[in-house]
Amino acid sequence: MAKEQQPEVLKVLDVAKTQFYHFTAVVISGMGFFTDSYDLFCISLVTKLLGRIYYHVEGSAKPGSLPPNVAAAVNGVALCGTLAGQLFFGWLGDKLGRKGAYGITLMLMVGCSIGSGLSFGSSPTSVIATLCFFRFWLGFGIGGDYPLSATIMSEYANKRTRGAFIASVFAMQGFGILAGGMVAIVVSSIFRALYHADPYSVDPIGSTVPQADYVWRIILMFGAIPAALTFYSRMKMPETPRYTALVAKDQTKACQDMAKVLNVEIKEKQEVAQPQNNRSLKFALFSKEFLRRHGLHLLGTASTWFLLDIAYYSQNLFQKDIFSAVGWLPSASSMSALDELYKIARAQTLIALCGTVPGYWVTVFLIDHIGRFAIQLIGFFFMTVFMFVLAIPYHHWTRPENNIGFIVIYGLTFFFANFGPNSTTFVIPAEIFPARFRSTCHGISAAAGKAGAIIGAFGFLYASQNQDQTKTDAGYPPGIGMRNSLIVLGVISILGFFFTFLVPESKGKSLEEMSRENEDEGDQVQPNRVEVTV
Repeated sequence: MAKEQQPEVLKVLDVAKTQFYHFTAVVISGMGFFTDSYDLFCISLVTKLLGRIYYHVEGSAKPGSLPPNVAAAVNGVALCGTLAGQLFFGWLGDKLGRKGAYGITLMLMVGCSIGSGLSFGSSPTSVIATLCFFRFWLGFGIGGDYPLSATIMSEYANKRTRGAFIASVFAMQGFGILAGGMVAIVVSSIFRALYHADPYSVDPIGSTVPQADYVWRIILMFGAIPAALTFYSRMKMPETPRYTALVAKDQTKACQDMAKVLNVEIKEKQEVAQPQNNRSLKFALFSKEFLRRHGLHLLGTASTWFLLDIAYYSQNLFQKDIFSAVGWLPSASSMSALDELYKIARAQTLIALCGTVPGYWVTVFLIDHIGRFAIQLIGFFFMTVFMFVLAIPYHHWTRPENNIGFIVIYGLTFFFANFGPNSTTFVIPAEIFPARFRSTCHGISAAAGKAGAIIGAFGFLYASQNQDQTKTDAGYPPGIGMRNSLIVLGVISILGFFFTFLVPESKGKSLEEMSRENEDEGDQVQPNRVEVTV
């Protein structure tokens, strides 16, 4: 089998010292994930407020809430847009280059975050329709950031700390969650102080002050600010040296771009071109050769991300039960609209701070020491354990004296999701595929995950409804119940554990070694030699 020498510029990149630019790239690349998690965190708060503002029912004992189909549209349209964006921009990133598609995603996120807050009209139909339009395109831009940010970070990083830097980009989601909570708390506190309102049970109409319509708009638009601040820096980023050298076949430009951003001086020595034999293959995506080399890898990355997101997104279903059980969240009728917003934001921020965010950063610190494979197995294993611990004695946990134990175990499921497959499923697809397919394959894997998220967020919203029709949420048919839903999620986590064995370990290896980039690549010239001065 023909095998080509790895371009020297990429060897230099693999052993380059960690420098300031690597940290800058984490912030620039991570802003998309900041916006992603900010939006996903805030939309649950916004939908409750929209229900009170636009779907109030005169004479009802409970505050207004979005009908099931409207709630599904507001929440689901962004996930659908994200799935489409992951596929489209993943493909575009391999065709135009990572940089060529990168600015488009950020402009979509900034513009549509602002547009979501400016949703126009006074009727519920017009406001929801406009909001859904902008949220789809917001999701489309967010989706593009998944394959592009992961690929850019992987192609700039050295092989010793590559996992930590890619995981750091994804861990920016944690800051987005905290920022979403803080913004919601601050904005609701200001409006509560300025516009007093009685609880719904005292004054159903007055409990939702007219100014509450500004609150949800401000919260949604604020998410655009951090992303907008990085727009100039993102536009100034050069194309990754690996794309330039391996896909665009311009090693001279790759050396120049590398010298711009890393603290190395590269002097190039051109050798006489030595054409390779035409018999070597340049296989296409989904060709027999691709499937032979990477088919099981793609199945592994896509299936584990799909299974993980079913479990991860469905976990949000339990939050309202937990908050009510421990007294963090009184009944909706005992609060005004802004009181409810404030208390839910406070409770969700605490859960995120204690369970969600630490898991991201434990992954960052350990991923290059114990490896991606081990972390993913550990995460799926403990997610399975804690799902069954919650499910089997479910009625035990619903008793008031056991509330603290329920919260601890619930928080641990989030911790091991993030110190586990939620981080590694993002990292691995950016490391194991050839450069010319890397962005596309990451996009396919991420889109499979988002399909799982749609099932988790909405399929289980219906499935988890009480089996007794009289105890279901308004507008929902009976389901299989929370206990049975938890058992199903435990089984899904077991499947994720076993599908992980299709995924190779990439710790400490170069991208070209993992992807077998230099085997059977087609007509090439011998790579240029470079001299490096640090």
